[in-house]
Amino acid sequence: MAKLTLDEIGRLAGVSRATVSRVVNNYPHIRPEIRERVQKVIAEHGFYPNAVARSLALNATHIIGLFVPNVVRFIFADPYLSALIPEISRACNAHDYTPALFLFHSQDDEQKQFQRILHASMVDGLIVTADRRDKEFMPQLIDRRLPFVLLGRPSKFSDRISYVDSDNRGGAYMATQHLLKLGHRRIAIITNSLNTAADDRTEGYRQALTEAGLTFQPELLAEGDFTELSGFAAMQRLIPHRPDAVFVVSDTMSVGALRALNNAGINVPRDMALVSFDDLPVAATTTPALTTVRQPLGNGALAVATLLDIIKSGDKAPRHIIAPTELIVRASCGAVQSGLT
Repeated sequence: MAKLTLDEIGRLAGVSRATVSRVVNNYPHIRPEIRERVQKVIAEHGFYPNAVARSLALNATHIIGLFVPNVVRFIFADPYLSALIPEISRACNAHDYTPALFLFHSQDDEQKQFQRILHASMVDGLIVTADRRDKEFMPQLIDRRLPFVLLGRPSKFSDRISYVDSDNRGGAYMATQHLLKLGHRRIAIITNSLNTAADDRTEGYRQALTEAGLTFQPELLAEGDFTELSGFAAMQRLIPHRPDAVFVVSDTMSVGALRALNNAGINVPRDMALVSFDDLPVAATTTPALTTVRQPLGNGALAVATLLDIIKSGDKAPRHIIAPTELIVRASCGAVQSGLT
């Protein structure tokens, strides 16, 4: 049977076209028996409202945009983002919103498309992942007053931005403390300067060292870029400095670090302990399995819920949500034995 129009649904349900429209658009103050009658006709015969007309009538698109400030080849190479995107999609669908993922092939393309998103009323709100370039587009988002939530702590404007983040500093502090309790003292770190998550994890590492009466040693810090290859290269640079343990700020870089240690004939955890961050699925499958800080992938769903609260309430007061982290102990670290010292 062909899908019915609003007028035809109204005739079958014994109500006006306007009443059908109010039911379809979830208007309040409709008697339950009327709503039920209209919905029964729709269920039996089918009706899909015109999305453009509905958007114009309600001044809303029912679309949530996911804006990842990075070129597409890096997005799908990142296991964390690859897990986060489906989670955000599921959360949007659960609230009857359609997710829109904006992908870019260059930074120039990103900037052009970002302007279109801002000015073309394409979405009701945005979820944005934080990175070092947030200082370039955050003022535009704030001035435009498009509802948005940042996934990750912003590097600037935090008093004017809603964000959802993990307790990166506390998690890194916990990971480093774990190594210290096992007797390790020459604890290296593989980190980067790409976003505030890495900044906070580095600060947590340094705080734990300071509280243990240890001086931070610059030669025991190496930077990567969250990729496995960069973790491999960073570990190669650290090996000559003979650490007895290493804290790596992401599981993906940890996989590369493990490979570098294996190539050098260094046994983990006998010769060097390793603690990581994220608890991605790969963490349980490496040899040895990674001791790592688990951050909740539920942050994506939490960001969606926070954004929808802003959209529906109209209250744009900044929300700052920090989700707790948890140390998952596996086989990649143990008490000091021979070490490299």
